[in-house]
Amino acid sequence: MIEINHLKAKYPGQSRTIINDFSLSIQEEEKVLLIGPSGSGKSTIMQILAGLIPEVIEIPLKYQSRTLPDAYGIVFQDPDAQFCMPYVDEEIAFVLENRGVAREKMPDLITKYLEQVGLSFADNHIPIQHLSGGMKQRLAIATVLALEPSVIFLDEPTAMLDDQGTVDVWDTIKKVAANKTIIIVEHKIEHILSFVDRVIMIDESGNILGDDTPEAIFTKFREKLYRYGVWYPKIWHDFLAQRANPKPSTHILDLPVIRLDSLKGYHLKKLKMEVEKATIYQGDWLAVTGENGSGKSTLLLAIMQLIRTKGNIYYYLSEKSTNCNYQKMGYVFQNPELQFIANSVYEELAQSLVNSEEEVLPETIEQHLKRYHLFQVKDQHPYELSVGQKRRLSVATATIANVDVLLLDEPTFGQDAKNTFAMLDMLDACRKNGITIVMVTHQNEIVRHFATREWRVQEGQVQEMTAYPLPIQREG
Repeated sequence: MIEINHLKAKYPGQSRTIINDFSLSIQEEEKVLLIGPSGSGKSTIMQILAGLIPEVIEIPLKYQSRTLPDAYGIVFQDPDAQFCMPYVDEEIAFVLENRGVAREKMPDLITKYLEQVGLSFADNHIPIQHLSGGMKQRLAIATVLALEPSVIFLDEPTAMLDDQGTVDVWDTIKKVAANKTIIIVEHKIEHILSFVDRVIMIDESGNILGDDTPEAIFTKFREKLYRYGVWYPKIWHDFLAQRANPKPSTHILDLPVIRLDSLKGYHLKKLKMEVEKATIYQGDWLAVTGENGSGKSTLLLAIMQLIRTKGNIYYYLSEKSTNCNYQKMGYVFQNPELQFIANSVYEELAQSLVNSEEEVLPETIEQHLKRYHLFQVKDQHPYELSVGQKRRLSVATATIANVDVLLLDEPTFGQDAKNTFAMLDMLDACRKNGITIVMVTHQNEIVRHFATREWRVQEGQVQEMTAYPLPIQREG
């Protein structure tokens, strides 16, 4: 049993409590889903229940009583946060070594745990840094399975996986965890509703609003779930129905902003992506789709010329040159921490304006902070934010300046429904104003309802798919 009574917690240096008088008891072999708005403390509660807080991560908290699990494994939102070793096989071997497994048994067990999460390599001794974000997430789950724990904590374990990968991983978890206690924080709830016994719903202050079966929670609290921005079945239907004018006619010119000609992208001297001829037009919302590790992120990095490339890229962002003009392009990395350079959220946005040679106006920054629901954390260091907040900050830094093209690598990753929909509406407004959007995404709803075109990447090959029937008129 896992139990905590009358918990109160706050982040160091802050007066506001993030969790106030929280009590919860979880029985052996129960499967529990924890839902709530972004920033409501779900991940913090999970780490307290596991014992990571305050034993490993020092956060001030008080409680009347607490019972911790004897043996547990935890999958973090950010898989890089839990890797200890540089190579795939060494990461799992490290776990097996701590379990006292004999060295001669390790190779077969390493392959077994990798195959359970859909990973297969010609040689398991591959650097973790060579893996895509989705593959890293699978590896993180494999290391937890290697622990053979009685309790597993899963903090959005499939956030960076494509649809098939999500199904495969949850099928695996359901098979290996039938006799285990499972506590889950997850946005893709449609894959686990038949798996969980209880759904616990918390509000923005960490208070429990509901604790019942999935059917009862998602029926009784549907209106409140939408208002809080918590994912639930058919929320996309509700969102699209409430949009005032979901597909207004947009009249744009057939003007190219980027042309690709026999372009090849390389990562660590290996060819990862190839496209023969393709054009990105002004006002496009180009969705880049494909399986994990297919080369989607490589395509964006190649367009930004942040990796070694061969072939030609022509940019029509300046009257003087067809070379890359970074001041006219906003980029969001798959890992948002890669682009943070300042010591506070506010300074991060201010620095983006300085780099664009635009005037740094406090009212502009504050307005942007409120637009992305970051005003309340404007003085915090970017690394102190939740995964969802970090992602919103990375998108905010790319959109605050006056750019012609936005390249976004899974910008809705780790977001609740409220922030996802707000971000999509904002990006749609940008597109209607002539800004071109190139977005890597695994969400089919974004492709169907917002994209004007789709490029699918399969084994590094970029393919132009059928244009989506948005009522866009082109001239040329």
